Amino acid sequence: MRSEIWIWIWVIIWCIIGYLIAKIYFLVKIKWHRQNAVQRSRSVVLWNVHEKIAPLLPNFPYHYKDLVFLGKWIDYLVFDWLSEGNLREIIFLEIKSWVSQLNKNETMIKNCIQDRRFSYKIRRNQ
Repeated sequence: MRSEIWIWIWVIIWCIIGYLIAKIYFLVKIKWHRQNAVQRSRSVVLWNVHEKIAPLLPNFPYHYKDLVFLGKWIDYLVFDWLSEGNLREIIFLEIKSWVSQLNKNETMIKNCIQDRRFSYKIRRNQ
């Protein structure tokens, strides 16, 4: 009878120890996930700011007056030299960091533009 009590005491002690280890593990894991989320959020915000100020940087190849910010799938529509009254070219411009890749939608848009599958339409409301 006495050994059964000790067995139950050891089972309870090991359950408590297991619970505490699991609690510590999940607290550390949650802390890491929160820090990771904050870091990714900072990165996204900084990149969004960079996309908007890139035309103001000294080595940017186009005049800021010739740019229209779109921001989704294509960052800028460039009407090259339109501000000077001599439109040379219309450019779809996507600004990427040195490691980022085009996503699926951006790739489809790029392929559509390269295949010259686009049009100009006028819609008049009655």
